[in-house]
Amino acid sequence: MEAASLSISIVTYAPDERLLARTLAGAADAIALARERGSLGATRLQIVDNGPAGLAPMLRTLGDAALARAHGVTLEVVTGQGNVGFGQGHNLAIARSTDDFHLILNPDVEMERDAIDAALRYLHQHPEVGAVTPSARGPDGRREYLVKAHPSPGVLFVRGFVPRFLRGLFRKPLDAYELRHLDWEKVQSPVRIASGCFLFCRATALDAVRGFDPAYFLYFEDFDLTLRLSKVTTVAYCPQVRIVHHGGKAASKGLRHIAWFVKSARRFFAAHGRVAAR
Repeated sequence: MEAASLSISIVTYAPDERLLARTLAGAADAIALARERGSLGATRLQIVDNGPAGLAPMLRTLGDAALARAHGVTLEVVTGQGNVGFGQGHNLAIARSTDDFHLILNPDVEMERDAIDAALRYLHQHPEVGAVTPSARGPDGRREYLVKAHPSPGVLFVRGFVPRFLRGLFRKPLDAYELRHLDWEKVQSPVRIASGCFLFCRATALDAVRGFDPAYFLYFEDFDLTLRLSKVTTVAYCPQVRIVHHGGKAASKGLRHIAWFVKSARRFFAAHGRVAAR
């Protein structure tokens, strides 16, 4: 296969420096391996600095240190725009890219060393697929279900705000929402809704939907994006693309995050309905 070009965007806001350093190191190692195997050529890493002010030098230092493991990668710190939100931050990076593929990556994700190579090879073998979502584990090794069924307000409330020890009372709808009946050791294609913590996309697919909807400041922008992508291309779950996700829940982050969550949920349901479209 011909070596593809790739841009990677990471949007940060007051990141955990140690975790971001691990994310960047994992990305650098995956870039290096994909280049060694011949699937990857020119690569650009864009760190989008949404604030607070004064963190850009630290972000560049972390980026430079990580990319010492993968020579020749272009590093860009996009800064000065203020806190424009998660999706719009990625849109800034996507707009600057002229590469074949674009990876949307969270600053709390560590990818396996062969993740980029595996994604590129799958996309090369499946030209009808426009975006790939990975197999994810938490730091404790437990599977995370990044692919979801169309959510209901009730399921979202239980997941966000009901104490974990009471969630057994809602096990059936929660399991259905996470599609636990599917075999996640196998490719699942197509899928319609997936987390945006790691989303490996053809640039043409992102261009077709014009990236993220900037009206979502935080939360649900990834569900909205993958639903819109699924209307113009195929989104596939690939178990051979593996990550570790150090994620958190909205309810644990304070009232401001809860307010953003509720506002974005309202927009999502207004746009896509409360049940999956037939």
